[in-house]
Amino acid sequence: MLAADPGTSIASIAAEAGVDRRTVYRRFASREDLLAAIYEARLTAIEHAIEDARLREAPVAVALHRYVENIITVNRTWPVDLTRMLADDSVHARRDASVTEVEAFLRRATHEGLLRPGLPEGWASALLPQLMHLVSRQLPDLGPGRAADVVVDTLLNGLGAP
Repeated sequence: MLAADPGTSIASIAAEAGVDRRTVYRRFASREDLLAAIYEARLTAIEHAIEDARLREAPVAVALHRYVENIITVNRTWPVDLTRMLADDSVHARRDASVTEVEAFLRRATHEGLLRPGLPEGWASALLPQLMHLVSRQLPDLGPGRAADVVVDTLLNGLGAP
């Protein structure tokens, strides 16, 4: 609900969950507290997805597919945009750490020949999240593994080494 309408009321959220609004307020003092919990869960899931992909040590092609599959699962489980929470320094720092880790991995992918060199700086790291977002939203019937196949194939055929 919040992904479709960030202004969704607590009453609507409670009704959708099948609980009384007071039940939600017992757990979360305010709508902002509820949003913060959702964003916290998404950030934690992203961090686990990156860790599980083993971006620093797994073979690049394996790590890429695992990362994409994991993030597609995160996108579908927690379909909220973190942008609203980036004013919070700790959220911003955690997001930046995740972005830095993925950017380092994509440089490794280029260095090891999976992605072609010579593309504009940051192009792969800008394109990959967009592809994952698109497949998460536009192809909901694909399981995470097949959806990751589509993203990786699209990325490598567009950016892959000749």
